[in-house]
Amino acid sequence: MAGLVPAIHDCQASAMRGGFVYILTNRPNGTLYVGVTSDLLRRVWEHREGAVDGFTRRYGLKSRAHFESHDAIAAAIQREKTIKHWPRAWKVRLIHADNPEWRDLYDQITR
Repeated sequence: MAGLVPAIHDCQASAMRGGFVYILTNRPNGTLYVGVTSDLLRRVWEHREGAVDGFTRRYGLKSRAHFESHDAIAAAIQREKTIKHWPRAWKVRLIHADNPEWRDLYDQITR
């Protein structure tokens, strides 16, 4: 990519990296939060430690009920926006499809 302005090159490089969509909860059938990240391990740590002020810290949302990976961060961002507009029942159905016991998926992420 010779000749590109560095800022443009950085934007293009970050658009090619993968991403993750995740749903946090505080208990089975509790409050839900849908998020997106390019670094799932870092975000897991931040949520579990309450490192960032906001909705998840205020409501104690530390348990990963669902996550999915995407080849491109742009696809993950679009999926997050889509899920955020879903009714709660659809989000619960998504969780139940892969995690009917509402287990914390932290161990699956850190393996």
